[in-house]
Amino acid sequence: MIRTAEPSDRPSVETLLIEAGLPIDGVEEHFASFFVADEGGKIVGAAGIEWYGKDALLRSVVVASDAKGIGVGSLLTRRALDEARVHGARAVYLLTTTAEAFFPRFGFERTTREEAPGPMRASREFQGACPASATVMRCELYLSSRSSLKRNRSR
Repeated sequence: MIRTAEPSDRPSVETLLIEAGLPIDGVEEHFASFFVADEGGKIVGAAGIEWYGKDALLRSVVVASDAKGIGVGSLLTRRALDEARVHGARAVYLLTTTAEAFFPRFGFERTTREEAPGPMRASREFQGACPASATVMRCELYLSSRSSLKRNRSR
């Protein structure tokens, strides 16, 4: 089950992030915008959103090693993108060092750090939590929605 994270979930989420080699800098400040995959009371995945005006940063998409390969990461990513759409985000950005091939299926494309909004570039993620070598990706939500509408109309 994918649900909004509760404050009591944070230690489990941080443990998952540490085990996966992902940064925990900024998690505490943005934890109110996290989602978790809860399997019978055990947190097996998480994803967070940081808000920067009309843009969002998808961060901390993580799945426990024993829950990989069954779609948990996809469910979490979709839930975070749906939340961004509901709140009127224009675009969602992310930084990744290992999952560049995972995110295009959700509409993410490679971009540059310079293309990210200024306030986002000042975030902990951009300022050192993720290395400078991390790939920056962007999903234009308006364009994604328009493309989906166009595909649906042509059916």
